[in-house]
Amino acid sequence: MDDEGENEFVSEQVNEIVKIAITKTLGSSAYSKDKVNAWCAQIIDDCLKELAKLNKPFKYVVTCTIMQKNGAPMHTGLALFWDTKTDGVACVQSGVDTMDCITTVFACMI
Repeated sequence: MDDEGENEFVSEQVNEIVKIAITKTLGSSAYSKDKVNAWCAQIIDDCLKELAKLNKPFKYVVTCTIMQKNGAPMHTGLALFWDTKTDGVACVQSGVDTMDCITTVFACMI
């Protein structure tokens, strides 16, 4: 039974990886449009590196959106057509005083 759980998508574990990547990259930075692309790339890269270390049989897709807080609403959505027993998704919304960050991880079992 233990072997069965080793290959499962554990959203809490993935959420923690994403939160650490966001905190490490953004810290308490103020929004800067010149840094957004680098921040997104760093968050995605950190997530993928940590996900790979889990040694689970998944292909991962990571997306990251950073938006300046200026009073405008930010909406996101997703729809999936896959096997819910083997595949998974985790979405983390986080941010600092001047910006919001939404990072999503899609995992498809190989």
